[in-house]
Amino acid sequence: MRQRLFLLIFLFQGLSAGAFQSDTLRMNTFLEWLQEYHPVASQADITLEMGARELQTARGAFDPLLFGTLDNKEFKESTYYDKREAGISIPTMAGVELNGTFEQNSGSFLSSENIVPSGGLFAAGASVNLGQGLILDERRAMLRQAQIYQQSTEIERLTLLNELYVKGFESYWKWSMSYQNLLVLDEGVELAEVRFRAIKRSFQQGDLAAIDTVEAFSQLLNRQYKLQAAQNEFFAATQMLNTFLWDENTLPMVLNDGVVPESLEDGALEIFDVEELRTIVAAHPELQLTDFELAGLEIDRKLKAQSILPVVKVKYNFLVEQLNQFENAPFFENNYKWGVSIYTPLLFRKARGSVGLAKAKIDFKQNSRELKELQLRTKLEAEINNYRILDQQVNTFGQNVDNLERLLTAELRRFEMGESSLFLINAREVSVLDSKVTLNELLAKQKMAFAKVRYAAGLGFE
Repeated sequence: MRQRLFLLIFLFQGLSAGAFQSDTLRMNTFLEWLQEYHPVASQADITLEMGARELQTARGAFDPLLFGTLDNKEFKESTYYDKREAGISIPTMAGVELNGTFEQNSGSFLSSENIVPSGGLFAAGASVNLGQGLILDERRAMLRQAQIYQQSTEIERLTLLNELYVKGFESYWKWSMSYQNLLVLDEGVELAEVRFRAIKRSFQQGDLAAIDTVEAFSQLLNRQYKLQAAQNEFFAATQMLNTFLWDENTLPMVLNDGVVPESLEDGALEIFDVEELRTIVAAHPELQLTDFELAGLEIDRKLKAQSILPVVKVKYNFLVEQLNQFENAPFFENNYKWGVSIYTPLLFRKARGSVGLAKAKIDFKQNSRELKELQLRTKLEAEINNYRILDQQVNTFGQNVDNLERLLTAELRRFEMGESSLFLINAREVSVLDSKVTLNELLAKQKMAFAKVRYAAGLGFE
């Protein structure tokens, strides 16, 4: 990676174009650069941070809570009451809430239930829900949903990166195609210039008619026009590629004129195992995100189902004057306080309605998932078929280019023997040049189709 980084820094420095004639920005290096520095890649990493912070927030609901109160009343030089209390409350994942308090009260008009020893009174115990909230409560539901969200951010990151890579992949091979077309048409212009000069000399020597020079010059002008269009396309493709290039300081970068892409013929494409792809698509990131949503909805349903149960909350606390007395404090024998609270609605219409709504949301999302899976499988089959057809077209048209080149070679030999004409040679040559441009387009489409098959199957590019 360090060598590639050095190479790219070198490519992006403001050196002369002549120094770059042999410098190639390869596809793998380009993808690594995307992953390291593109803003979308940074955003993808931020989603992981968001998931971690969401989980941290949910865990905060189980943080111990310190509390304290002071209630004092002075009237007509008399202390009516002075009540002081401090304590700690500790929620647990089991649904039990542990608590401990210290209470110290005094005063002339203190309520009898608030009278405690002069040195204060310690209490330690717990409260637990035996009905609603026993299996699942708001705190635990929020924590589980946060855990699910954190897992989903990893898939969201992968989805963002895959979208970035497939767009970068397409932009790179369009850049490569425009560069290869530029080379083909530049070669065509050079051939036309050489032929025009030769025919012009032959005319000056009286071997050819003037009309032959007009035809040769017309061919030269036509090819120069196509070359100019190709130069414009290459410039536009380069500018589009530049939008994917950023440095380590999140600043946009621009390729110098001499940097070129790798050839369309370079690098053999991976052979697809179609059955394996059909299996992999079942774990497509979009389906995984839907599964996470379903898991979150299921937790919400379980929480709503708890509301059908009656609320039964039991509290118990040991009471001692000194902390070391807790070890020998008897349970339900002396020095304790406890209580139970129970309430429940009669018709449960609100609870039953919320549970029914939660179930309906799950059914709706499940139906959406089934439809999404069908759409993804259909998309995958279309992309596989497109890649197969392009692969066949590349092979077929590659043979066509070879045949057209052989025909051009044969026509040149016939021309040397005086059995052909400049018109036929130009026609053969134009066919060869046009076929090479078409082949470049097919090769670029084949490369892009390869990326789209991976993307449709849900495979990453890392």
